[in-house]
Formats: sequence, structure tokens, C-alpha cells
Amino acid sequence: MIDYKTVEQSLSAKLDIKNRMSLPKLQKIVLNVGIGDAKTDPKLQEEAINTLTIISGQKPILTKAKKSISGFKLREGEAIGVKVTLRGLKMLNFVERLASVTLPRIRDFHGLDPRKFDRQGNYTFAIKEQMVFPEIPYDSIKSTHGVEITFSIKLSDPNKSRALMECMGIPFMKDDSLNQK
Repeated sequence: MIDYKTVEQSLSAKLDIKNRMSLPKLQKIVLNVGIGDAKTDPKLQEEAINTLTIISGQKPILTKAKKSISGFKLREGEAIGVKVTLRGLKMLNFVERLASVTLPRIRDFHGLDPRKFDRQGNYTFAIKEQMVFPEIPYDSIKSTHGVEITFSIKLSDPNKSRALMECMGIPFMKDDSLNQK
């Protein structure tokens, strides 16, 4: 498991910040699955709930539409997604499994894109298929869906957040591979 004190020490040395209270801190991780087709097939909703339960170890909640949008044939109150928020030990266990097992299983994976940080230093990326998580048995998958993962980081900017995530073992693309895109 990730030892957060070791991460703090290496981050403090990397950023040259002496006061550990001013170091960026991973606050929470939010896993999100959109289930827009659940109106036509209610089994998709159950499958998304089961998938997130297996991945996170927590029961997810349904997110509902706040208002009706006729262009999307969406009514207020309809279920449009499933999400779960990880904090504490479950969050650190998830980061370790993500960095060491899940991300290397993605086909043609060269690292996460470092340009996806927002101004506050939060990082969001998506995994196209839930099959890369080793916890999910292939036999139980009836349809594939993506999983959006958001790292919410406190007291940070994009550079400090990247340093924190690198200290936790999250791989990023090299700068020379970004210029080729």
C-alpha cells in the first residue's frame, strides 16, 4: 500500500516546500459511469452499478438529470449516471492498484496526458473499457462502458498536482511524445 508519509517526504524534497501543511494533498477520487442508454435497457444500469461496486469496494449512487433536455430525450429525474467517491484508505488502495495493475493493462498505453489538469490542479481522465480492471471477471461483462476517474487535489496548481501524482506512482507521458500529436 502507498505510504502517504513517504509520498509527503519525497514531494517536499521535489517541490522544496518545508511546511508539510502547504503540500498538495489528494482529497478524494471520484469514479463516474454514464448510463445514457439505461432508458431502453435497464440491465445496463445494474451492470454499471455492479462494475463500480467491484472496482471501488463501495456501493455507488445514481446521478439523476437536474432538468429536462428535449434534444437528448431526457426528462428531469431520470438516471443518467452512477458515481462513487473514494476517500482515505480505499482511495490510496485504488491509486496503488490503478498505477501498478490497471493502467499497464491498457492497450498502447504510454502514460497519462499531463495537459488534462484544470486550473485548481484536479486531474480527470477516462478509461474506455471497464475490462482493464483485473477485479472484473470477463464472463460477467455483457456490454462495455467507460469509467471516468477524477483526482481532486487540495492546495495545488497543475505543476504541484503532477508532482504529487508522480510521487504516488501515476505514469505520465514524456514531453517529447506530446509534441508528436
